[in-house]
Amino acid sequence: MILEVAILNIKQGLSEAFENNFHKAQHIISSMKGYVSHELKKCVEQDDKYILLVNWETIEDHETGFRRSEQYQEWKALLHHFYDPFPTVEHYK
Repeated sequence: MILEVAILNIKQGLSEAFENNFHKAQHIISSMKGYVSHELKKCVEQDDKYILLVNWETIEDHETGFRRSEQYQEWKALLHHFYDPFPTVEHYK
């Protein structure tokens, strides 16, 4: 199993809108091949900061299956405009 880790810095004051959109977007990611589970956690010390943890069966399920899918375009439209800066995504085993 592979753990995808992304630190999400949300533009100031947009956390509520981000959370609403993430609620919609999580249905996209959870329907993808190789998806196992995910957690979105809000930072206690810093407003507008989150960590996203996604478990995938393989790194290819994330990097190729999800990121090159049509569904990713919908995910991107729902979430990417909230990030500043754009998050670095890392994978752990």
